[in-house]
Amino acid sequence: MFGCRETPAVAGGKVPIMLHLLSPAGQQVLQRLLQSADIVVDNMRPGAKQKLGIDFDTLSAVNNRLISISVSAFGTSGPYSDYKCFDMVAQAAAGAFSITGEADGPPMRPGPTTGDSGTGVQLALAITAAYGQRERTGEGQLIEMSMQEAMTYYMRTMIGSSSEFGERPSPRSGSGFGATMNLYPCRGEGPNDYAYIMVVNTRMWQKLCEAIGREDLLEDPRFARDHNRIEHGQVLYEEIAKWTRERDKHEVMHRIAGAGVPCSAVLDTRDLHRDPHLLSRGFVHTVEHPTRGPVKLLGFAARMSGSEVAIEPAPRLGQHTNEVLAAELQLSPEELAALERDGVTEQL
Repeated sequence: MFGCRETPAVAGGKVPIMLHLLSPAGQQVLQRLLQSADIVVDNMRPGAKQKLGIDFDTLSAVNNRLISISVSAFGTSGPYSDYKCFDMVAQAAAGAFSITGEADGPPMRPGPTTGDSGTGVQLALAITAAYGQRERTGEGQLIEMSMQEAMTYYMRTMIGSSSEFGERPSPRSGSGFGATMNLYPCRGEGPNDYAYIMVVNTRMWQKLCEAIGREDLLEDPRFARDHNRIEHGQVLYEEIAKWTRERDKHEVMHRIAGAGVPCSAVLDTRDLHRDPHLLSRGFVHTVEHPTRGPVKLLGFAARMSGSEVAIEPAPRLGQHTNEVLAAELQLSPEELAALERDGVTEQL
């Protein structure tokens, strides 16, 4: 087991520690740490927690103020509860594959890894709510999080607007919803030389035509209303694509988005680290890693005026175990050496 403790004894505050809980000595150290802990998180299959002594009943007996979090693939009950899971398995189980890909093709693996990080975001909100409640009641609680269920939250638009709430499956939409919500090829030979344009009302349709110098499309009866533009979508797509193919994706974005129409170049992972907008906002950071040297990292989206935290390289697993145990449990150097010698703690 490894965990995170917040302690003033170590620079940076929150540091990972490493304990081997299958040993009696490791369990004893854990029991002592739990007495002053606020939150315990595990991502183990049902049954493993009892074996390691970190199930909710055991934890609460040590400290009834603990907020205990159990994150698993499919939850702690139900016929799938013993199944293992990784990010993309959770996405497949929640329907994300089923709506990704070309309309007449097979389902495809989504690009973003929201199975892990998306579950974590919802978990953070749940912990915040549980902590607030504990401050009022003085009692902790158990939070159970299923990755499959968490992923359905990010499916809400397709589930709600395209599936008739379970009466029929949401369709794969291919590259967009007709010509006015679609991916357009741009000048260049790269695999990501595209821009996505999204027109959702009449005013945006007018602004798009003006931005690409095609006011004549406004007078064409084939494109007069939304249903006309859908009916003649392929023809309209080609008219717009004539313009985008003559310009690179950045120019397409600036011209169309600048006119008030939602549009973005398809930025790849290399583009993100060089994007002038993200650079101007200080979102791209350079961190000195102890073994790899300078590493560029993207920042944290939430900007909090009273809680700015510098981005630092992650410590090695178990790097601060001894410092934390000395600060939290007042263990002597001899006791720390004995724990490491017996395989209870480890520093990689």
